[in-house]
Amino acid sequence: MPQNPKRKRERPPTSLRARALRLLARREHARQELARKLAAHAEEPAELERVLDELERRGWLSERRVVEQVAHTRRARFGARRIERELLDKGISEETIAAALPELRAGELEAARAVWRRKFGRQPQSAAERARQVRFLQGRGFDLDVIFKVIKGL
Repeated sequence: MPQNPKRKRERPPTSLRARALRLLARREHARQELARKLAAHAEEPAELERVLDELERRGWLSERRVVEQVAHTRRARFGARRIERELLDKGISEETIAAALPELRAGELEAARAVWRRKFGRQPQSAAERARQVRFLQGRGFDLDVIFKVIKGL
């Protein structure tokens, strides 16, 4: 007898490990971020910790790779402060972030110039316009000393 096409097929329950691997296949996740996403599917907290420990042991879950990925994707639009805040929100340890900050800060002036050029492209003609440009770049996470260098054209 043919199956009714409108009737949904029931899928077997997906294991916690399979869910974690599916999420990690899309992009890198921090341990805390992955734990938050998987918590609703774990029968007990110890099971979740075992899965996360196994993923770290196998090298599939790495804070360093999360930092590299976020820094790479956000660098063209945001400053070091904004990227640092995002990494902290993802649950990356302060030590790992501190190790990546010198590299982020090294390219900050060029990134700020590129962002400023795309948005404004010319020196401010008034104090109000200058303040607007400064606020915009601060919102993007750039330091004030970098912002002033960009706006003054240094």
